[in-house]
Amino acid sequence: MKTRQEIKAIAKQSFSENYWICVGATVLAFVVIGAASGVTSFLGGLGGLIVWAPMMVGLQFFSLWIYRAELPAPTIEDMFKTGFSDFGRKLGGMLWMELFIFLWSLLFVIPGIIKSLAYCFTPYILAEYPNVPATEAVKISMRMTDGHKGEIFMMSLSFLGWFLLNGFTFGILGIFYVNPYFFTSMAGQYEDLKELALQNGVVSLDELA
Repeated sequence: MKTRQEIKAIAKQSFSENYWICVGATVLAFVVIGAASGVTSFLGGLGGLIVWAPMMVGLQFFSLWIYRAELPAPTIEDMFKTGFSDFGRKLGGMLWMELFIFLWSLLFVIPGIIKSLAYCFTPYILAEYPNVPATEAVKISMRMTDGHKGEIFMMSLSFLGWFLLNGFTFGILGIFYVNPYFFTSMAGQYEDLKELALQNGVVSLDELA
């Protein structure tokens, strides 16, 4: 199992080697989500939610592809294909994830945070394993993250300084560095904990495939 520093080092190297396409993919994903939210604001942002779910699946799997340094390198088209293919399953999985987080958040902030960490691998599972049903993706994420939520939280917390600096630059630093670096690092965290879960029998290739 890799340390947080090792994962971030790999993520930084992979991101740097694919700098402009990573920046472009991240910016485009959020532009599409923002545009959909704005156009359908009269529906309470429903269109934004419907577009947000597959876009985040596509973006996070794109980041995983970058972290793995797989060839051929992913394209913007790959991000959209991954996100919007098998649309209903991916939308359903992401909506289940958000619903569960919302319901736990009603109990207080801390349970909501804990559950958001537990479910955070859902989009990767939805993208990487097309035969895993929507609700099962959420359950498998819970098992993968069991006992490792602190590590995931610390990975996110390690970017706090970057996010603060991003605020001082009015989001410019996030566009050109922080956001793609963060997404690639979180993808690395998923990859590492997934391999650990497979090794320990927490999940099996049979249920994923």
